[in-house]
Amino acid sequence: MTSTGIRLHAPAPGWAVDADVVVVGSGVAGLTAALRCEAAGLRTVVVTKARLDDGSTRWAQGGIAAALGEGDTPAQHLDDTLVAGAGLCDEEAVRILVTEGPDAVRRLIETGAHFDESTEGGLALTREGGHHRRRIAHAGGDATGAEISRALVEAVRARGLRTVENALVLDLLTDAEGRTAGVTLHVMGEGQHDGVGAVHAPAVVLATGGMGQVFSATTNPSVSTGDGVALALRAGAEVSDLEFVQFHPTVLFLGPCAEGQQPLVSEAVRGEGAHLVDADGVRFMEGQHELAELAPRDIVAKGILRRMLERDAEHMYLDARHFGADMWESRFPTILAACRTHGIDPVTEPIPVAPAAHYASGGVRTDAAGRTTVPGLYACGEVACTGVHGANRLASNSLLEGLVYAERIAADIAASHADGGLHARVPAPLPHPAHPAHPLLPPESRLAIQRIMTEGAGVLRSADSLDRAAERLHDLHTEAREALRDHGKTSEPGVDTWEATNLMCVARVLVAAASRREETRGCHWREDHPDRDDTAWGRHVVVRLNPDRSLAVHTTDTPEFPPTVRASRPTQRPQEQ
Repeated sequence: MTSTGIRLHAPAPGWAVDADVVVVGSGVAGLTAALRCEAAGLRTVVVTKARLDDGSTRWAQGGIAAALGEGDTPAQHLDDTLVAGAGLCDEEAVRILVTEGPDAVRRLIETGAHFDESTEGGLALTREGGHHRRRIAHAGGDATGAEISRALVEAVRARGLRTVENALVLDLLTDAEGRTAGVTLHVMGEGQHDGVGAVHAPAVVLATGGMGQVFSATTNPSVSTGDGVALALRAGAEVSDLEFVQFHPTVLFLGPCAEGQQPLVSEAVRGEGAHLVDADGVRFMEGQHELAELAPRDIVAKGILRRMLERDAEHMYLDARHFGADMWESRFPTILAACRTHGIDPVTEPIPVAPAAHYASGGVRTDAAGRTTVPGLYACGEVACTGVHGANRLASNSLLEGLVYAERIAADIAASHADGGLHARVPAPLPHPAHPAHPLLPPESRLAIQRIMTEGAGVLRSADSLDRAAERLHDLHTEAREALRDHGKTSEPGVDTWEATNLMCVARVLVAAASRREETRGCHWREDHPDRDDTAWGRHVVVRLNPDRSLAVHTTDTPEFPPTVRASRPTQRPQEQ
């Protein structure tokens, strides 16, 4: 592995702290990893872009999937996950998820998370798309993520973990041999630290969430700008399967010009019996899949979009009027309130819905211990590509993946530290560059990138649409590069320009991967290649960033990922506590 040498243009760090491990992100993956590392006696620092409880986890409505119900088994959960992943799941990664998942959820409950219970006293489990059994644990009806976030944040504060909030991570620090040496970050606003600083550590865990803000309409919060994927690419890490962006089928339709974060209408609503209908009240998913409205998300999203095209409509409808007011208020209070805020009452009228960008199934490539191709750099949660999700994530597997693989990362770091290995020493980082070698994009580029991606790389894609997107992204990038080359000028360093530059980085990789994959599979839908091609495309698309900012794109030989490190210690499993 060779570092690209590319860094975001930023002031030199004005302060620094030392740690054994720095965790970037404060969702279920980040805080679980941090708590486990701290419990193992490691000096742990948590860096998060907003407040501790402001990540994507808090927005998760549906729940967390695990084989916890009577008659359910990890094997059945594995089968449903493999079907949803459309032939590209790493089966061993899925087996780890479903086997270790139930105990991981129990440990989450021991940490303080309270899930809804049935009248008999056990967990109240529901169904979502792609699941053949009720295995989704939920909290507060439709506020599962908020409850998990609350429990983990309280545990972090109770244990006195060092945290740096309102901090945008900038770049990975590495030594002359390419080993991890910490991160640089910019703290926004007043606090213990301010401005650009550094956390020096031999192990960095990326848990930065998704990149939904690369599209105009998304369920992701405004902070989801692909910072972790962009950082990893600049550090020389491999990114895989970024073409597989899941568009949630049922997002509240707020009008054709609506942009930014959109309210999600959880899959659990369909799990409880809501129907998808067109303007005439016709259920159009029947006959398209054995599970109808509860088919995997890519199938439902495509079904909705096809019906929209057939009827020249801007949206379809989700009809749950038969639930009645009591069920809406007790089971889905958050969704009910969001709909009513926008002038829609689900108790008396169908909900207008349309697909919107929701979840990145791909990300920074890792192994079963969460190790990336950069020594000392780990990734878990949505920023990572463990191989669990394949071409399409199964509903409510995301919280579980973050939980399970965060525990495995902490176990690996602790074991390495204990035996005096890689993570027991802090390499000396390379010096901060004196001058910007690459430009920052102006803040207005963010909106331009979002519109380019929505038009060219959204739910429906083709060679022509992707070529146009690539050309328009190239023009934006070239304009900034020429300004630096000819006039020595680049946009001023700041949160807006760093985020825009990160969005450009992930947008270019997504378009390159989507252009390479000439088939339709999972949540990647090519109009010009409408069929799945297992012979040519039963493999992964892997992308690296070259030092000149060009992209190196290749495919794996099989659906299995090659190792991330040449000679690695056996993966450490998390210990019971």
